[in-house]
Amino acid sequence: MKAKVTSVRITPRKIGAIADEVRGQDIGKALSYLRFSPAKRTAGVLATLLKSAVANASQSKSSIDVDKLYVKTLLVGAGPMLKRFRPRAKGSASPIMKRTSQISVMLAERN
Repeated sequence: MKAKVTSVRITPRKIGAIADEVRGQDIGKALSYLRFSPAKRTAGVLATLLKSAVANASQSKSSIDVDKLYVKTLLVGAGPMLKRFRPRAKGSASPIMKRTSQISVMLAERN
């Protein structure tokens, strides 16, 4: 009932905005929200992660009704940063931090 993905090349702030909308919803509602979300790339990553968690739940040994699942927790954190530099005046350079994200989701069954 868990799934996680690491080193996604989208900033945690962008993923967190979409994750706030999905947190606590039923799986069907969450996937339909992500399908029609304007942030296509971010929503696609989250939708794939939710589908993976549902597949993990259906393969578990305990009897779980997939239709009753909901998003219990959806955590978004910062992953490793790719450090790049942009040339500046007089031979100097300024850093560019290309941020990555780590996302973990836990599903639970509603009573």
